[in-house]
Amino acid sequence: MKNVLAFAACCAFAWQAAPAYARPVSYAGGWMAMQTNDADSHSLEIGFSPTHRYALGYLGEYWRDGDWQFHGVNANWLAKRWNLPSSQANIYLRGAVGVAYSDFGAWDGKSEPAATLGFSADWEDRRYYTSYDNRYVEAGDIDHFLMQKARVGIAPYIGGYGDLHTWLMLEVSHNPTREDTFTLTPMVRLFKGDYLGELGISDKGDVLFNLTLQF
Repeated sequence: MKNVLAFAACCAFAWQAAPAYARPVSYAGGWMAMQTNDADSHSLEIGFSPTHRYALGYLGEYWRDGDWQFHGVNANWLAKRWNLPSSQANIYLRGAVGVAYSDFGAWDGKSEPAATLGFSADWEDRRYYTSYDNRYVEAGDIDHFLMQKARVGIAPYIGGYGDLHTWLMLEVSHNPTREDTFTLTPMVRLFKGDYLGELGISDKGDVLFNLTLQF
């Protein structure tokens, strides 16, 4: 019953603020699965939130340019939240520890202890959205870098509870491991109930596809 009430409260806020962000911490007692796919990597994150403050789970990633994988345990923590009269702002700390594999499956493949650490911040109301996210990745001799992303978005209409919410967004990403370190990606975000999806194409022609499910 508590889980049902917590989820109802979460949905009530969703109606008030028309959430635009796939936040890394779910409601208390909830699970979240997040799949992301862009020019840099393909990842799958599955986490459980014992409280609305933090989530623990599994993170698996494949980094395209370096052709290596990461598998480990990750933690996301809601460090600060501001509930304003008509908007909300959040700061999250995020980290993971595990093992990196290069040339996965080859006889001469390499493995290294690996970790990631970063933070994300966002602000949104029912019409506008901004966010910033960074991550430092350390994988020994396999790879290490700091990458960051920023987004701005606008909702072309204000939907009510239970409606399909639509956001038009522009993402600017910086990854020093790429030959062309900056990438612009216009995208569309759709949100309804427990589902959130994003689809976009970057200025380099790379497809972005992200999907988040809460349950």
